Parts: sequence; C-alpha cells; structure tokens
Amino acid sequence: MYLIPAIDLKDGHCVRLKQGDMEQSTTFGEDPAQMALNWVAKGARRLHLVDLNGAFAGTPQNKAAIKAILKAVGHDIPVQLGGGIRDLDTIEKYIDAGLRYVIIGTAAVKNPGFLKDACAAFGGHIIVGLDAKDGKVATDGWSKLTGHDVADLGKKFEDYGVESIIYTDIGRDGMLTGINIDATVKLAQAVSIPIIASGGLSNMADIEQLCAVEGEGVEGVICGRAIYSGDLDFAKAQARADELNG
Repeated sequence: MYLIPAIDLKDGHCVRLKQGDMEQSTTFGEDPAQMALNWVAKGARRLHLVDLNGAFAGTPQNKAAIKAILKAVGHDIPVQLGGGIRDLDTIEKYIDAGLRYVIIGTAAVKNPGFLKDACAAFGGHIIVGLDAKDGKVATDGWSKLTGHDVADLGKKFEDYGVESIIYTDIGRDGMLTGINIDATVKLAQAVSIPIIASGGLSNMADIEQLCAVEGEGVEGVICGRAIYSGDLDFAKAQARADELNG
C-alpha cells in the first residue's frame, strides 16, 4: 500500500485547500523541494504534486517549484503531477524533466480523444484523476458536476490504456472526515487497473481499512491535510501499512 504525500503548489508555496476552494488555502511551507525531501525521509516511496494555479488556468504554472522537487528527490522516487495538463507537448516536457506519471483530470472527461492519444504516445505514464460526488464525475476544479458515472468512465479509460485511476470523493477532500471506502472499492471492482484513493484521509483507522481492501485493487492513498495538520503521523502510518500488507 503506497501512502503518497500530496504537495499542493500555489504561487510556488505548499498549501492545502478545503474542498478545492482556492480562497480557502492554508500555507504549510515556502520551500516545496524541502517539503518533498521531508516526506521521503519519513518513508514516502512516491509523491503526488498538484499545480493548483495550473488546474485553474489550464496551463502549467508552478514550473520552478516542480523542477526543484524533481531535482531534489532524483529518479529513485516516482513523482506524479496533475493540474493544467491539456496537451501532449506539456506531457512530453514533464516526462523529459523526470516526472514518472502525469495525471489528467478534467481534460480526460471533456476530451477523451486527448487522453487516448496521451496513452498511445506515453504508455505507462498516464494516470486519470476522477473526482466525484455521489457517484457522478465532476470537472473544472470540481465546479461542474457531470452526468457521467464513475465506473463507466473508469472502464472506458482502462480500455484506452491508463496506468491507474486516482479516485477522489470531493465531498470529503480536505475535511478530515475519512476515506469513502465503499465507493473506492466499488470502482476498483469495476476495473482491473489499480485505484489510488483520495479525499478525506484522517487517521490510522483509514489506513487500516484501506490495507484491508488492497486485494480489491486499491494500491495507494493520497495523504493530504491529515499529515500536515498532525492528525496522522506519516512515518508511523507507512510503517503500519507495511506491517499489515508486508
């Protein structure tokens, strides 16, 4: 079970949002590269970056911070990034810079042809981010709820060749109310590619529940506000996950 620390980038700083609201941001660090090294030192084997400005602008924004993180952690730690990725040229530049995985969210839903092309051109490097509420997919920084069913889109994107799916319950993200285990498992059972849980991780009980369903296809979880607020000790949580699934 991968416990994947999230480093959300806004104006070059590490922040956390509440339910995707850029107006409700808390700054947790001025040096993203140092933050990345901090999580690696505590046992992280993968990192999750979000270019928040990019997500809202539709084009990459926090380039300097992203490059600094990649340089700091080297090639040993896989890094995945989402936010503002809308074209193949951007994907190519990020992968050339050392990113292992590129996360496509809104663009995958709005422009499936782009996702298909990305999987064909960069096989093994493409992750889809599906953000949902009550089983329906949301786009545009969660501001628009579509009529698409999560499982249906998951199956479609699996056929395209995506590496895995990050599933976020947007009603829980940043709220420390617990992972939506049932919805995550439901999606994992509908597809054969790995699912990464996201949204609402709050304590060690969530980690233990996720480890219990790893066999269903849930390979990891994004760790956000809880590891920054101190509600969850990341090093102890990763050690516990390794103990349960070792």
